[in-house]
Amino acid sequence: MAGSSFAVRMSARLARRGSWCMLVAALVFGVAPAFSQSGVRNAAFSSKPDPEYLLIGIYKELASNNLREAQAKADALVAAYPNFRLGHLIRGDLLLMHTRPVSTLGAVQGDNEKLKQLRDEAMVRLKSLRQRPDPDLVPRAILQLRPDQKNAIVVDTKRARLYIYENRNGRLHFRSDYYISHGKLGVHKVKSGDQKTPIGVYYITGRVPGPKLPDFYGTGALPLNYPNEWDRLNGRSGSGIWLHGVPSDSYSRPPLSSDGCVVLTNPDINKLYETVDVGKTPVVIADGVEFVNETKWNNDRSVAMRVVEDWRRNLENMDFKNLSTMYSNQFRSERGDSVATWLGRQQQILNGARNLSINLRDMSLFLYPGRNDLMVVNFMEEATAGRFRHSVRKRQYWVREGTRWKVLSEGIV
Repeated sequence: MAGSSFAVRMSARLARRGSWCMLVAALVFGVAPAFSQSGVRNAAFSSKPDPEYLLIGIYKELASNNLREAQAKADALVAAYPNFRLGHLIRGDLLLMHTRPVSTLGAVQGDNEKLKQLRDEAMVRLKSLRQRPDPDLVPRAILQLRPDQKNAIVVDTKRARLYIYENRNGRLHFRSDYYISHGKLGVHKVKSGDQKTPIGVYYITGRVPGPKLPDFYGTGALPLNYPNEWDRLNGRSGSGIWLHGVPSDSYSRPPLSSDGCVVLTNPDINKLYETVDVGKTPVVIADGVEFVNETKWNNDRSVAMRVVEDWRRNLENMDFKNLSTMYSNQFRSERGDSVATWLGRQQQILNGARNLSINLRDMSLFLYPGRNDLMVVNFMEEATAGRFRHSVRKRQYWVREGTRWKVLSEGIV
């Protein structure tokens, strides 16, 4: 009963501050401790606290009706990050709360579109308090990484969040996360200039340091291999999809503000820049990441491994009749081969081989984002028979047709 009375009194005090304060309280109560730990971890990368950590501190004080403490933290935030526009907006609201209720974030006169963008950023950052990944869950899309793939990047456009997972002996472990911006017109990029961010599995192809870039791209950029094979097979065009920073006069950008790239703050892109491996680090971009427990992840992975093993065994036995049944009637290679032409070429390579051994190594497996009926498999295929040696790196796209998985596309990478 006493706890209930306290909650009523607290609710009444918050109501006097305004509806914006009530909303903050609703989002923050019950989740603050986990995010204190997050802030400490992120802050460890820098000589000064992460601004998101400072924001969370402001929200916590505001949710507890500690206006003076919230004001002090807001002052510290803008002093440490004078180009963080959202921080200035929240500080302005806190100043107003000393004199009157504030009904909405950004209770000032100004450019309505810019205010809307800052409000959108604030709400996305606030919602991340409740949407932080459970460390016991993993992104369903990543079924297996190669041993030399130390990290994987997962971008959730719906949450405006980028997650980094570490590969520890084949298991994914959540490492850190960052706020991001993406395409002005959303996701599912189709063509050049559509201002949308692509959805799919990509790889970082290089590093472009800040001094070689216009100020618009911030302190560094990490280009992606968009369009990938699947994009090209589906007629998607465009180029220049990067992970990059922001202009020097800004700390961050609104959630929907790029021409298709994934945009981080400069401090965050700097951290990312040093941890990725060019050509190895996968970047999974999804419009809403699905997180699953280890049982579900193991089951999905086992199914995928079994399917690929059946394919390998048929190839090793040179049973091209059975092998052909594992390919979809909709099969397409990038060069336009039919199933018969593609398998005929494989048969020609292996013709006459005796005691053939096929080994698949350095394998990675992904469920394609938003498509539980589509997976992408990467591996090094090694064929040996006596003195015969043949090695090739392949990428396959498998589609589930009814109850069976079949190869929809295959190519050398």
